[in-house]
Amino acid sequence: MSSITIEGLYKNFGKVEVLKNLNLEIKDGEFVALLGPSGCGKTTTLLSIAGIYRPTKGKILFNDKLVNDVLPKDRNIGMVFQSYALYPYMTVLENIIFPLKLQKKFTFKQMKEKALQVAQLVQIEHFMDRKPGQLSGGQQQRVALCRALIKEPEVLLLDEPLSNLDAKLRINMRGELKRLQKELGITTVFVTHDQIEAMTMADRIAVMQDGVLKQYSTPDELYGKPKDLSVAGFIGSPPMNFLDAVKTEHGIKVFKDYEIEISFDTSKKELVLGIRPEDIKIGEGIDTEVYILEPLGREKLITLSRNGYKFKALTSDDFSIDMGHKLKVKFPPNKLHIFDKETRLRII
Repeated sequence: MSSITIEGLYKNFGKVEVLKNLNLEIKDGEFVALLGPSGCGKTTTLLSIAGIYRPTKGKILFNDKLVNDVLPKDRNIGMVFQSYALYPYMTVLENIIFPLKLQKKFTFKQMKEKALQVAQLVQIEHFMDRKPGQLSGGQQQRVALCRALIKEPEVLLLDEPLSNLDAKLRINMRGELKRLQKELGITTVFVTHDQIEAMTMADRIAVMQDGVLKQYSTPDELYGKPKDLSVAGFIGSPPMNFLDAVKTEHGIKVFKDYEIEISFDTSKKELVLGIRPEDIKIGEGIDTEVYILEPLGREKLITLSRNGYKFKALTSDDFSIDMGHKLKVKFPPNKLHIFDKETRLRII
């Protein structure tokens, strides 16, 4: 399999700079997610790795070999598109073996054997005579995956392949893709705007915004120590609360009157305090008012208000309270994330 190294990558479309000095290292056999909102540059990065886009500036290396001028067909990659891009007039078997037919190196018997092998990996071997229109969305996605895998690629590129599936099937396919990638050991790059997909599937996640790599870390580190406000707000569901805060002699103050004792060094006075809804301790501390109550099944999401500031907390489903009632809450110091309001960078 291949490692992938991206060094100082820029990609412009006319005067529009889509990628800005992107540096990324993907280890051999690693599963990496490119995560970010629409227009952040993640698909452009994927297509640059594939060779479909040529870099404006910078280097792309496979196993330390420069591939900037190598054609996509010669990069030994497999790719699965968001639309699956199956040929509707071909059977499942014909769709899967199509890349091998272009190589003109195998007999039909050999291609069929290879197709059955990859089809068995994703449990669609019984559908080989069907046309794509006779398959569900999940089955079509598996066919597209088989077509990518039959070439025995060193790199597998996935461009939001789960976005067209319903919620239940998407959850099932997340697990199937992760299992398959670990079994095969293929270096995999996965583009998604869904942070839950990235967190549950990837070994490391590259969070991108406006063509810039904001943070490249493991899911645990992204969740526990986001480097700036944009990453902190993007990772986590429900998202992190952000409150304007000021530095005090003994800690930090929010809501204009709630001071939390915590030790940290900064010369800045104006800060942003972040705390995740699940980290707020309910039942003791300062008074707040229940503004909105949202049952989520196994838990409740409560929007609370104090001195004109609103924030969210999570409770268990059996927690009982009505809108308009008072509720005491506490922000544990060891659960706080503190950011510089001006630079938006993490302090602690």
